[in-house]
Amino acid sequence: MFAQLKAMMKKPALYEKGTAELWTDEHISKGMLEAHLHPDWDAATRKHETVRNNVKWISTVAPAKTYHKLLDLGCGPGIYAEEFHKAGYLVTGMDISKRSIDYARNVAQEKNLPIMYYHQNFLTLDLKEQFDIVTMIYFDFCVNSTEDRAKTLKNIHAALKPGGLLIIELTMPQHFAGHKENKKWEYAENGFICGEPHLHLESFYRYDKDSTILNQSIVITEHDVKSINIWHHNFTKDEFTNDLGMAGFSVKALYGNMLGADYCKDGKEMCFIAQKGGNLNDSV
Repeated sequence: MFAQLKAMMKKPALYEKGTAELWTDEHISKGMLEAHLHPDWDAATRKHETVRNNVKWISTVAPAKTYHKLLDLGCGPGIYAEEFHKAGYLVTGMDISKRSIDYARNVAQEKNLPIMYYHQNFLTLDLKEQFDIVTMIYFDFCVNSTEDRAKTLKNIHAALKPGGLLIIELTMPQHFAGHKENKKWEYAENGFICGEPHLHLESFYRYDKDSTILNQSIVITEHDVKSINIWHHNFTKDEFTNDLGMAGFSVKALYGNMLGADYCKDGKEMCFIAQKGGNLNDSV
């Protein structure tokens, strides 16, 4: 165990995987679901009032009458999916968390909602030209490696009908400005990251040349030691515009957030509306 712990104490290589996954951990998924469902937390899902405002804005810029079939990637327990349904979209949700998808399916059945949910990783998305619009909300795209981001965009492109839209939120380099590398130890009998007595080493690392940060958790119990690496990449407008073009998208519009704010080059976040096809040299 000590040799394993010693190796984990080194700063990981860019996009190095941990020994465990945050998104599929049985214990962590309980706390994640609670965070999703709390109406006043900006945690796993935004405050539910903000969710309703996001959907209201999306239904204005991409109305359900024109873009009827919607795929929400990273749908969690269906908070956004239900609001999209209320706004008139025919909704499909997809998430890697089985607990969240099971919850969403149960609610849809109880309320008799025609929402389809998939327990699936975006990287295995294989739905050909079925959707008019795909959404990726609350920076879910940013947690992927360079290779996985490119594959996700290609999969989304394939899933959209010709002329279909991708609406996606991203963080910008200013999002983590002033955050210095640090480490913090904490002991707990039971916590979000582990359900038994454990020592938790939280580390924050910067990879400024790649505009990427890492939140790492090393969890030590009486029987085990594991590491969870949560990567987050920040984009410039030009970088993501190029990524979209490489995947076969053109840029239709760019905003400062998913409420329609004006884009600011020195802002902390941005929201792209991209279209499958069109002039790949278009820019905003």
